[in-house]
Amino acid sequence: MKKNKISFETGFWVGFEGGNPFKAIEAFFDFADLDYYKQNLTETVMYCYNRNVYKQDNPSDVFVLYTAFSFFIKVCYFLKKKSKKWKVKASLRSEKVFHFSSLTKEEYENPFVVFQKAFDKKTLEEFTFFLTQIVEHSLSPHSEDPESDVTTPYIYIIKMLDAAEIIRERGVEKIHKKHPTDSLTK
Repeated sequence: MKKNKISFETGFWVGFEGGNPFKAIEAFFDFADLDYYKQNLTETVMYCYNRNVYKQDNPSDVFVLYTAFSFFIKVCYFLKKKSKKWKVKASLRSEKVFHFSSLTKEEYENPFVVFQKAFDKKTLEEFTFFLTQIVEHSLSPHSEDPESDVTTPYIYIIKMLDAAEIIRERGVEKIHKKHPTDSLTK
């Protein structure tokens, strides 16, 4: 039976379609760097509480950002489901640790933990709603507070960005499960 590949629908913003989450992360960070995503997500959230329209000179940038983040969240959700099959290679200690200040020591050592925690706290639909809500409010000339919590999803997306960048920098390897008879062959 042939397995169907999952499409992360990255074609819109990077011209790449595929089901490999690690290639999707690579494409995501080839499109823009970690600092760009963090800065724009932060600014979008800040503009939710403001009468000024975010990126007023070119609001279509916000749509592209929304689309990229929507696909990023899908990739992170997929990684949460597959985290028991993969492990991140050991740290090279050449990483720019200050970039990953949102992570705990445990999360830094095993970035897959971030995806587990994020989707234990919020569902995929709640993250998607968060993105829709901050885009709507940041592009509105009216000042009104978003209807739901924007802090928790914001914090977890920042953490997922850091975790994905670590995965990208270090690479991953498949976990080989030991067979019960492995210890008998020694």
